[in-house]
Amino acid sequence: MIHRVLVCVLSVCLAFVPFASRAADPYEINVVLPLTGAAAFLAKEEVASLGVVEKQVNASGGIKGQPIKFVYFDDQSNPQQAVVMLNQVIAKHAPIVLGSTIVAMCNAMAALVKDNGPVMYCFSPGNYPPLGSYEFVASYPIADYFVGAMRYFHDKRLTRIAFIGSTDATGQDGENNVNASLQTPQAKGIEVVEREHFNPTDLTMTAQLARIKASNAQVLIAWVSGTGFGTLLHSMSEVGLTIPTLASSANLVYAQLDSYKGFIGNNIIFPAVPGDDLDSIPRGHLRDAVASYMTAMKAAGIRPDQGHTLSYDPALLVVEALRKLGTSATSTQIRDYLMSVKGWTGINGTYDFAKYPQRGIGGSDGIVIVRWDTDKGTWVPLSTPGGAPLK
Repeated sequence: MIHRVLVCVLSVCLAFVPFASRAADPYEINVVLPLTGAAAFLAKEEVASLGVVEKQVNASGGIKGQPIKFVYFDDQSNPQQAVVMLNQVIAKHAPIVLGSTIVAMCNAMAALVKDNGPVMYCFSPGNYPPLGSYEFVASYPIADYFVGAMRYFHDKRLTRIAFIGSTDATGQDGENNVNASLQTPQAKGIEVVEREHFNPTDLTMTAQLARIKASNAQVLIAWVSGTGFGTLLHSMSEVGLTIPTLASSANLVYAQLDSYKGFIGNNIIFPAVPGDDLDSIPRGHLRDAVASYMTAMKAAGIRPDQGHTLSYDPALLVVEALRKLGTSATSTQIRDYLMSVKGWTGINGTYDFAKYPQRGIGGSDGIVIVRWDTDKGTWVPLSTPGGAPLK
């Protein structure tokens, strides 16, 4: 009799083992990023940041006790491959996907999710999702970067600007936003005296930069990132162009900038966001959030830069949605939750998706102009938030 009771008890216990095992399985959040190719320098930072998020979330109980795991798909810095990778995610019936990180890849992916999902949270600030769509986008609009820069130029009396940009989607978006920013009060009296373009695969830009030098421009806006940025810097050195040069914030990556030490000079400036520069943030919830982020990164042995900031807030916002809705949430439920977020403070501001649909943050008041200091191996602030030059 006792034997039979023990057998029954053991059978009941074993019956629960598979369920306990399944309950402990991580909830997978799919991420499409350029792990290889020209944009891999950014993806490397984003993956590192997501690793910190994963550790933080799981240490604080995961999603209702279930740990999370980011699963990566390599789009190879290619829009067509990004579509292939997204189709693989869609085939898994996943309700959400993070990435990619460059305008062209996000644009290609957006066409697949616009009507029925999954929710796609693009890390490229240069994307502009339709209102109410399943696409969300990280950081401030590129237009805000330029409005902050225009205020800095205006107050520094740098009124003659030149522009050079790539012929791809990133460069076109940059030039369109430069044009728009020139119509704002911050750009009063500023004019473009020379415009140049280049193919992302070009090995030199000396001809274009020689024409810019001859134009007597006081400042150059160079909307180029990745390997093209290195080509730009080499070509500037070759033609002796030393005017202040505003480059894409996508280049605010320590490893990349350190590799240009021999020819970058000390006159390269960038529009930055709060998460890039703790020193420029006044006391308050935002500063506390950024300080906590910096501490977590330091504990992970990471020196945070722009790539880390692009993925950090979106990942945490998605986790907040899942904690609220549960892991069985549909893409529509996640989209609707994100659209309702207001008052959540991340490292780049306090989010309000009603005021800034599909993005949550905006306005040039959050933009800081920084300069790369070659000797210090870091960037230093040149302005207050909003672009006003430091005294």
